Amino acid sequence: MDRGADWEEQRRQAIAGHAAALEAGRAAEAREAGALLSDFVRRAAERGLTPRTLQARTFDGRATYRTHVRGWYLKSNRSVAVGEDGKYYVLTVPGSLRARFAGADLSPSTPRLIVGAGGGDGETVPLKQLLDKRLEAGVSWP
Repeated sequence: MDRGADWEEQRRQAIAGHAAALEAGRAAEAREAGALLSDFVRRAAERGLTPRTLQARTFDGRATYRTHVRGWYLKSNRSVAVGEDGKYYVLTVPGSLRARFAGADLSPSTPRLIVGAGGGDGETVPLKQLLDKRLEAGVSWP
């Protein structure tokens, strides 16, 4: 093998190693965030915080649809929530005539320890802070 081929192979291995480390870090973060969400659901039940049917807003913000998920909003703008299943939901969906009548379908998102990280709007908040704030607000919160 010539030096160029050796260098290319080393580069490929370094890239693969970096990608594996990044994925392992994301998985560990998701597990830690998932534990926080599960703890929140338990504590919310202990405090008598009743989950409500969540609503999702279209990407353009013009319409709001009910969903088939029950849970608690974590931000006052109702953009993220934790479901009673302990999953994390980002409450934006594409516009749909079907959703207007039948409700929007939501899929859980991978939770992160910093909500809004990588979102581009500059508003980042630690997940634990949002969960604690929601518990402190109690039933008076939307």
